[in-house]
Amino acid sequence: MSPPVSHQSPPGTSAPIALSYELFPPRNETASASLWDTIRELEGTNPDYVSVTYGANGSNRDTAVDLLNRLMTESTLRPLAHLTCVGNSAAELAGTIAELLDHGVRGILALRGDLPTKPADAPDAGSLRYAQDLIELIRHVEQQRSALLCAGRVAIGVAAYPAKHPESPSIEHDLEVLLAKQRSGADFAITQVFFHADQYRELVTRARRAGVTIPLIPGVMPLTSLRRVRRLGELTGVEPAPALLDALGRTTGAAEARRIGVAATVDLALAALDAGAPGIHLYTFNEHAAALDVLDRLALPRPARPGPLRRTALPELVQA
Repeated sequence: MSPPVSHQSPPGTSAPIALSYELFPPRNETASASLWDTIRELEGTNPDYVSVTYGANGSNRDTAVDLLNRLMTESTLRPLAHLTCVGNSAAELAGTIAELLDHGVRGILALRGDLPTKPADAPDAGSLRYAQDLIELIRHVEQQRSALLCAGRVAIGVAAYPAKHPESPSIEHDLEVLLAKQRSGADFAITQVFFHADQYRELVTRARRAGVTIPLIPGVMPLTSLRRVRRLGELTGVEPAPALLDALGRTTGAAEARRIGVAATVDLALAALDAGAPGIHLYTFNEHAAALDVLDRLALPRPARPGPLRRTALPELVQA
């Protein structure tokens, strides 16, 4: 295990390492209270943004939009809104995009979304099929609102895959898809979870050779739960490191599992940073403790920047 390393570049040579987290909308009031405890803890690390997931076919659209609104009005965090296109028409998605922009969202992670598993749930003929279509739609809606955006641009992110996408015929096809998304207007990519240190480095090498120029941000997850690690291995089609599975399987309690998982996650993040990663994106599962442990071990320098005022604090300021 490597000691904490500062990856800050000399002043003026490059941007600082970016930091971001992923959150998902709560399912009930108890989950909401726990999530906001996590949000308050994460605020103290001054991340560049936090992404908010969006259910398949927009299944949690209202709770996702509500969380995005609350982040903008009740916290200092900048939200990146996930948006999936499978099962939604261009008109429906254009309305959602317009609503997000009108609410102040300036970053969208454009995703295809999971395909339905039952024939009865097959998307309508008029629904968008690919993330590339969604990117182009976002740019179209953005152009219609260019005056409202002060001629600015919406930052559009996409997914990248360190290992072959489970539905893809080849790694080469994955690169073709990533290039197509870049040509359609994607600004950056966040990778799916990976379990082996060389997977991110090899992705970057392949992508750059193929002509991908956008930043490729590694997504890492605190590998503290054996059940979660195994499940993600099934979803991604990538076998987790056997040594990690063995170590997690022999733990005698949550504290030991957290120590082992955090150390493994830090090793992956450090390997990605050594390979030139422009940032780290932490999949939190709405839990802050292990994510903050990872961040402490990485010792990433954070630029000092004042956060925006929360609206809930304005009446007190006026009265003062």
